[in-house]
Amino acid sequence: MKLLGLSGTIIGAKTGIVVRKVLDDVKKKYPDIEVEMLDMMDYNLEFCDGRPPEKYSADTRTVIEKVSSADFYVIGTPIFQGSIPGALKNLFDLIHPDAFRNKVMGFVANGGTYQHFLVIENQLKPIAGYFRAFVAPSYVYANFDHFNRENEIVDEDLLKRISYLADEVVHMQKSLKGSTAKVTD
Repeated sequence: MKLLGLSGTIIGAKTGIVVRKVLDDVKKKYPDIEVEMLDMMDYNLEFCDGRPPEKYSADTRTVIEKVSSADFYVIGTPIFQGSIPGALKNLFDLIHPDAFRNKVMGFVANGGTYQHFLVIENQLKPIAGYFRAFVAPSYVYANFDHFNRENEIVDEDLLKRISYLADEVVHMQKSLKGSTAKVTD
């Protein structure tokens, strides 16, 4: 099984730091899980405009393939102006909806206020529902106060929530993989 961690922003470090921490926790506890990190800062994605995937640039095709071939996800996003960044929305637009169907998604977000966690509830979970993905019940929300000046996570409660999310997405994915039932419309 392949877990893809996705940092859905092209600016800032905190989102990637939290996603990588979840992935590190999975690697440590579940060595049988293949883990890969996809950081949007490492790719120059084209805007989705309805072209077939083979008509996009090499970077865009690579990202589409990495996302589509993963078995489950930890998706991270900063919250800007009470919403997800355009880079993440564009990525969702590039991926065929069937690629996420019946796969587990865990969410990580970070923002400047404690109220921004609501973006997970009001935007990310409905997007996952559209894709017919299974959403981990818990998620991780990090605030500026959870990091020191070197962008290291210093909040013990946040580290516990990261560990819990790592366990939860793996448990859900293993349970679904072992299930003989196929979920349809």
